[in-house]
Amino acid sequence: MTKHEFEVEMTCEGCSGAVTRVLNKLGDVKFEIDLPKKLVWIESDRDVDVLLETLKKCGKEVKYNGTK
Repeated sequence: MTKHEFEVEMTCEGCSGAVTRVLNKLGDVKFEIDLPKKLVWIESDRDVDVLLETLKKCGKEVKYNGTK
């Protein structure tokens, strides 16, 4: 599985909770959230565009930083 890094404009636990909810609904992904650095790492075989659109559902600004 490929590990992707995204920058998500998260400011609180509620924000990271929203990210967790949308990613859990997607299924078949492993992810880590670093709230202070506003980063989310996702391990998945899904297309980057699918991951990006899923993250945008949490209502935050999202930027793809590439693979890690």
